[in-house]
Amino acid sequence: MRVLTVPNWSFGRDRRLLADVRELLEARPVTVHFADSDVDHNRTVTAFSGEPEDVREALFALADRILPAIDLQRHRGVHPRIGALDVCPFVPLRLRPSASDSTDLIVFVQDTARQLAERYEVPVFLYEQSERGKHAAALPKLRKGGFGGLVDRDIEPDFGPHRVHPHLGATVMGVRDFLIAYNVNLRTETADVAKTIARSIRERREQGDERFTGVRALGLMLAAQEMSQVSMNVTRPDAISLDALTEWVVDVARMRGAEFAYTELIGVIRTRDLEHATHLHPRQEQIVKYEEED
Repeated sequence: MRVLTVPNWSFGRDRRLLADVRELLEARPVTVHFADSDVDHNRTVTAFSGEPEDVREALFALADRILPAIDLQRHRGVHPRIGALDVCPFVPLRLRPSASDSTDLIVFVQDTARQLAERYEVPVFLYEQSERGKHAAALPKLRKGGFGGLVDRDIEPDFGPHRVHPHLGATVMGVRDFLIAYNVNLRTETADVAKTIARSIRERREQGDERFTGVRALGLMLAAQEMSQVSMNVTRPDAISLDALTEWVVDVARMRGAEFAYTELIGVIRTRDLEHATHLHPRQEQIVKYEEED
């Protein structure tokens, strides 16, 4: 069974390092879907897929190159983070994985998390389907307070030391369902409108508004671009229309005096999502197919 991984790294302002990342991935027997950085987020998202062992080897090759270049004590960026390798999800690329497939992938990810913890002396928290009852399973809760909130604290990771690494922090890793990460960027001088929209999305989701089922949202300022951003993770893409969500965000922004700039897809999207995601414009390599799809 092929597997997709989407490691998020806490660097985004080093073009030479990004070039090395792309070169390393292209040299591996994996399919590269995405490898891009953002200056304001100071973050790089990679996405690649293949056979599990090939994916793991590519992940560790990236970690060997990237992690020595990161010092979270000096890191500045608008995106929440607790680690140099901040979050590393694994997604099975099979529409209906068998029980044994799912179990095998969870065991594989646990072993990968253990190896990462031992190799780099970083705490690793398992999340989503991999979480084993020790702590919260949701990423926002595990990342609450950021790297600074974990420094000099005793923690209870699934693997690794009980203190965060002084430079590399901690990592969140696990098997999760497919999600779509994308941004709606606005031409504004402050993040006020974006933050208001993101807060409204979260509130409406909690109130049971089906238009926002599974949508996580943050309002951020992109100072280098002189824009603001509604950053969203759609964790249940089969439950909502991405077009309707995008149009709602743009309409509310305009009512509040903010001009729409553009959308950007971060990472990957499935073939089945394209019909209701016409406001996104993925590159061909960003579209992933599942094993049962033609």
